[in-house]
Amino acid sequence: MARWDPNARERLGRAALELFVRQGYDRTTVAEIAERAGLAKSTFFRHFADKREVLSGGDVLARLFTGAIAAAPPGAGPLEAAGAALAAAGEQAFTAERYGTVCERQQVIAANPELTERELLKREALVTALTAALRERGVPEPAAVLTAQLTLLALGTALARWTARPGQDFTALAREALTTLRDTAATL
Repeated sequence: MARWDPNARERLGRAALELFVRQGYDRTTVAEIAERAGLAKSTFFRHFADKREVLSGGDVLARLFTGAIAAAPPGAGPLEAAGAALAAAGEQAFTAERYGTVCERQQVIAANPELTERELLKREALVTALTAALRERGVPEPAAVLTAQLTLLALGTALARWTARPGQDFTALAREALTTLRDTAATL
């Protein structure tokens, strides 16, 4: 591939994931990632601060979630808006075409405490973004925070089930998880 190819970020992401799976996260260097992608090491650092960032996907999920919450019909309640956010994730981030990549990413993260810690921090950032989006819809405290937390619990549950069973529809799994969590919370 040419060094000037415009999809450098995606190439670096694919190269990093392939290397992380094959030889381990700790044993992979930025120079190796750049070389595998056919790019210069300096190009890597134009796109990512460090090799942890290459797995983060930026704030794509936050944008999907907050965009879907904002676009939910005006009369939609907090959990309906959360369901729309999970559906958007299923339609764009957790698709059948991305199944293998998502599974590999989860495998690499689970094997590395540093990456697991980073995922927890990203989860908190997602809760903050969801809470803000819900507040903008007029959802009061503590309902906005609780809905954001339930959304992330549903996401985690659906993601675990989806990666464990190929061929499942992520959106259906997320909807089921959110319904179960809502019903469980109602019995407390």
